[in-house]
Amino acid sequence: MLKKYKYHTLLHLIIFMWGFTGILGVLINLDAFYIVWHRVLIAFLALGIALVFMKKSVAISSRKELLKIFGVGIIVALHWMTFYTSIQLSTASLGILCLSTTTLHVTWLEPLFMKRKFSKVEFFFGLIVIYGIYFVSRDFNPEDYEALAYGLCSALFAALFSVFNARLAQDSPSYKITFYEMLAALFFLTIVLVAQGNFTAELFSMEVSDFLWLLFLGIVCTSFAFLATIEVVKRLGAFTVSLSINLEPVYTILLAIFILKENKVLGSQFYVGASIIVLVVIANALLKYYQKAKEKKQSKADFV
Repeated sequence: MLKKYKYHTLLHLIIFMWGFTGILGVLINLDAFYIVWHRVLIAFLALGIALVFMKKSVAISSRKELLKIFGVGIIVALHWMTFYTSIQLSTASLGILCLSTTTLHVTWLEPLFMKRKFSKVEFFFGLIVIYGIYFVSRDFNPEDYEALAYGLCSALFAALFSVFNARLAQDSPSYKITFYEMLAALFFLTIVLVAQGNFTAELFSMEVSDFLWLLFLGIVCTSFAFLATIEVVKRLGAFTVSLSINLEPVYTILLAIFILKENKVLGSQFYVGASIIVLVVIANALLKYYQKAKEKKQSKADFV
């Protein structure tokens, strides 16, 4: 029985770890920019070491491909910067709630970049999400509105790199793409820090607890989670994985309640609006699941 559900258990452990990354944005006492710089540095080094042991080649076939991957790596850096800024301005619950709208950003980005047919149902779901965000934000103070703006930008960046990675994955292995995206993010963030005059000893000044949390974030929540996801996708399929990932905001909000006690600073109105958004995101995923199952059944019937 355990063997049968081993990969399902691993998948939800990975999603749980991703959900925990939002909590770490509060637990780590560093500026959001510094958190992201350390995360990509540690993830890049850990992933590089893992690929050496796995004897995986990271050779790139062309300069054009490398430039595309580097471009997406910069988007990844912007995604994490805006995500952690949102959390530090408000709460982990708000940051991850904004991030849960990523799937719905994908619904209008895919027709633009992947030549996919526009879905009226998904557009309707998007309108409901906007209502959910309005419901959540009615009692916000100015700082919460700023956090909301950063959070929604983070979701847009997440949707962009998801769509672009889907195109890149048609020509390159996922581990190679991620390796160079971490390098690009590190390169980009380092340039920004140098330009701002912030690449100083202060960047490396932190408590032992912060350093340990950063190691956990970079190695476990990023490098390990990524490599484990590749194996899970092979066993369970990409769609099962993407469907399950929609539970990430649920895990984060529950963790925020138990670890950060955010239920004491967030009213019932937030949780009603959050429920609307999360339910819509899950409903959208289930709709895609049934559509895909129907298409598979139809293709089999046509083949017969």
